Amino acid sequence: MSGLSIQLPEEENIVLSAPVVRRLIAADNGDAVLLYLALLQCRDDPEGQKLRALLPWPAGRLEQAEAALLATGLVSGHRPSLQEPADTRPEYTREDVAAQLERDQRFAQLTENVEQLLGKKLSTPDLDILLGLYDYLGLPCEVIYLLVNHCIERITARYGPGRRPTMRQIEKDGYRWARLGLLDLESANRYLMQYAGRKSQMGQYMRVLQLGDRAPSPSEERYLLGWAEMGFPPETVELAYDRTILKCRELRWNYLNKILKNWYEKGLRTPEEVAAGDRRRPSLPRKEERAAGSNVERMKKYLEDSRR
Repeated sequence: MSGLSIQLPEEENIVLSAPVVRRLIAADNGDAVLLYLALLQCRDDPEGQKLRALLPWPAGRLEQAEAALLATGLVSGHRPSLQEPADTRPEYTREDVAAQLERDQRFAQLTENVEQLLGKKLSTPDLDILLGLYDYLGLPCEVIYLLVNHCIERITARYGPGRRPTMRQIEKDGYRWARLGLLDLESANRYLMQYAGRKSQMGQYMRVLQLGDRAPSPSEERYLLGWAEMGFPPETVELAYDRTILKCRELRWNYLNKILKNWYEKGLRTPEEVAAGDRRRPSLPRKEERAAGSNVERMKKYLEDSRR
């Protein structure tokens, strides 16, 4: 996302001029307009984190919006890579952690709160990870507290009461939150509310996939959450599952995911829309269309000659 830049001077207040409005209207693409407005809002966001929070779109939708917006000439830049950045951070020494605990009361309080949540004293490697979330990623203490609670709830749901996530697991989710732009309490709370809604839908997905009421594995959960974000009802996932079984004779997550992504890119969400899309026949290429027309004319001439 960060490869696009607005071609306007830096001003505190921005008014869309008539030519800009005309170009956006001519683009005839609502997502391109939303992306343009989001870029205006996030011009001080070189890493694209705020932009991802404003527009948490799947990759396919984002790519189409970028292409449409680039075509207007209102933005410049390359088509950015959608690969996630590497999860790297500086290594903090024992002295670094001790100094941070001594001079930063908020971090000291956060450490105490996390130890209470996890029910253990944090080791030096654990504190190294916690400081990375706080200092390197820049997650506020309140957001880290929500993150730890979220990870505990997920582990408890998967393995039962008493289990706690490791700091490595918390760190992994912390990087994901940072990539999603969950850098303040409001956006983190909004994400958790949306996650709760998607979680109930994941159970329905598991049942139509004949996987029962068990909790999904982390890899399965990534697929299920992605389908929920795309807006697929369980009936559509069941239809994709049926086609996967017919083709592969077994559940293959990657194959099923490709079916759903293909439908999503075509704007097909419900089984009725998929069925209507299947009934649509692609138009003949111009050359084949001319050939078909010539064949019809020859047949007409043949029938006329045969009547004489």
